[in-house]
Amino acid sequence: MTSSPVIHPLPVVTEKEAPRRLPRWLKREVPKGNANHFTSKLLEELRLETVCDNAKCPNRMECYSQKTATFMILGNVCTRPCGFCSVSRGRPEALELDEPERVAEAAARLGLKHVVITSVTRDDLPDHGAEHFYQTVLAVRERTGAAVEVLTPDFIGHKPGLDRVIDAAPEVFNHNTETVPRLYRQVRGPKSEYRWTLELLQHVKQRNPAIKTKSGLMLGMGETRDEVLDVLADLREHDCDFLTLGQYLQPGEKYLPVVEYIHPDHFAELGQAAEAMGFKNVASGPFVRSSYHAREMAET
Repeated sequence: MTSSPVIHPLPVVTEKEAPRRLPRWLKREVPKGNANHFTSKLLEELRLETVCDNAKCPNRMECYSQKTATFMILGNVCTRPCGFCSVSRGRPEALELDEPERVAEAAARLGLKHVVITSVTRDDLPDHGAEHFYQTVLAVRERTGAAVEVLTPDFIGHKPGLDRVIDAAPEVFNHNTETVPRLYRQVRGPKSEYRWTLELLQHVKQRNPAIKTKSGLMLGMGETRDEVLDVLADLREHDCDFLTLGQYLQPGEKYLPVVEYIHPDHFAELGQAAEAMGFKNVASGPFVRSSYHAREMAET
C-alpha cells in the first residue's frame, strides 16, 4: 500500500469562475444513420434501462449507432446520493423478475459478443441486488454465449452478496474508484469507503483469479496528479487489471462542478504512467467511460 497522499485544499470555484464553455476537444459530431434509432426502439420495446441514458453519457449516440449499450438493472432509482451522477435517487420500486431474460433477449437481438451489465445501488435489498446480477449474467451467457462484464456498486462491504456475483464468473468485474481519497465522501457520499473499493477488487481476484478486474476514475474534480498516481499504485497493489480514466462532465446545475477540463495530452501522459505500472490495458481520454469500447479492452 502506498503512503497517504499529501492533503491539498479543494480548489474553490465560484459560479463566475466555473468552466462554462466546453473546450474544443470535448465537442463531437452526432453519428448519423438508423442504427441509433434501432437500439433506442429495442430498449423501449423490452422495457430496459441503460446507464447511457440515465447517466447522460456523452458517448450514448455513438454506442447506440453501433448497436451496443450498457444495460442498467435493478431499476432506475438509486439509493445513494452521489454528487456526480444524474441517475434518479429515492425509493426504488420492486424488482422485475423477468428482467434478466429481457436483458438476454436484447443482447441477442443486438448481436453483442461482449455484454456490459451495471446497476443502480440498492441498499434497500438484503443482498443489495446480488442475486439479480447473478441471474442476469447467467441468462445472458445462456442466451448469447457472449462474454459478460459487470460494473457493480460496492455492496457496502457485504461479502456474501459480492461472492454471489463473483460465482456467476463474469469475464470482467468492474467497480469504479471514481476519485481520489481526499474527495471520496464529497463525490461518492457518506456510505462509500475508498479502502473497501480496493478490498472489493482484490477479493474478486482471490475468489476467482480467472476474472479480470477493472476500475476507473473521473478527472477534473479538483484532484492533483500525485493523488491520481497514488490511486493507480493502490489499484495495482490490489491486482486490478484494467483501468479507465475520463473527464468528469457536470450533468446539471445541482451536481458537483467541473473544476478543470483536462487536456488530452495530460490524459495520454497518465495513460502511459498507468501502463508503466503494469495495468494490462488502459483507456485514458476525455470521452472515456467505464464501458467505452469495453470489448476491445477485455480481449487484450
